[in-house]
Amino acid sequence: MPFFSTRGRTPRLAPELDDAVLGKLLKRLLSASRSSMPGETEICVAQIAQLLEQDSQNTDRRAHRLSVLAEFLAESHLPGAWAKQEPRNARALALQAWSQLERGRGNGRMTDAAATWKACLLAAELDPADPSPWVVMLGVARLERYAEREVFAVWNEIVARDRWNREAYLSMLAHLSPQEAGSLAQVLEFVGSLRTRMPANAPCASVELAAHVMQYHSAVARGGTEALLARNHWNGERAAQFLDRALATWPSPAFFSHAAAVADLNLLAYALTAAGGPRETAPVFDAIGGKVTSWPWRVDGDPVLAFETARSKAR
Repeated sequence: MPFFSTRGRTPRLAPELDDAVLGKLLKRLLSASRSSMPGETEICVAQIAQLLEQDSQNTDRRAHRLSVLAEFLAESHLPGAWAKQEPRNARALALQAWSQLERGRGNGRMTDAAATWKACLLAAELDPADPSPWVVMLGVARLERYAEREVFAVWNEIVARDRWNREAYLSMLAHLSPQEAGSLAQVLEFVGSLRTRMPANAPCASVELAAHVMQYHSAVARGGTEALLARNHWNGERAAQFLDRALATWPSPAFFSHAAAVADLNLLAYALTAAGGPRETAPVFDAIGGKVTSWPWRVDGDPVLAFETARSKAR
């Protein structure tokens, strides 16, 4: 990944991260959404299909592209148009279902969870090795508060296909949190089970750090003395050790190979900033360039401004 490029250093929200081909398609789709040219839908659908068939064996890259496109197109007619055009295309079905999930997240509930679930099952039948339909089903199960046995049944289907699926682990972390269906004890148990088995550079390597950031945010949100002392979370043995290990390895351009590595670096930069170590954070910002993720920076207001302020302190 071109972490140390001298280009693109001006901070901007970059949902595509360092996927330049995806970034070009997002710009093309944005331009098309403002156009009324005949045949525009067909052209856009063809470009989406072509992108999702590239690197067809790289399920991690395809999942990243699917998730970004789904959020970008959540209110668009394009996913539905593609699925209608090719009703037995696993990619089309997965994108349609994922975009419906993203729309549901925005609204707080699914419009038709059963239809989305059915589309995922068909996509899984058409491509049994692909974990993405099951990742979408996990999201639906969380949003619709399905029974715990259904959530874990879907979880088992995902890890059987992709042992370290990043999206699935972060989704399950959120499900087990006190804000959803679990507790802090369940979060700690989940993270602890990963700590001894997961490769250090696995696609889901950020799960433990995400758990720490969630605990930090919870303390800040409670206000009062807890908010004032929230920074002390990063002085705890587990948190401090994790930050030290991540700082020593994550910024290296050869360490990570998964598609969302830049998102993990954003999370690390945020955590180091929250811990009060601005000078230590400089190598991480260098590795990020100017590619800003909305979360976790948005918790402090405008994400680009929060990122830029933290980066200026680091320098």
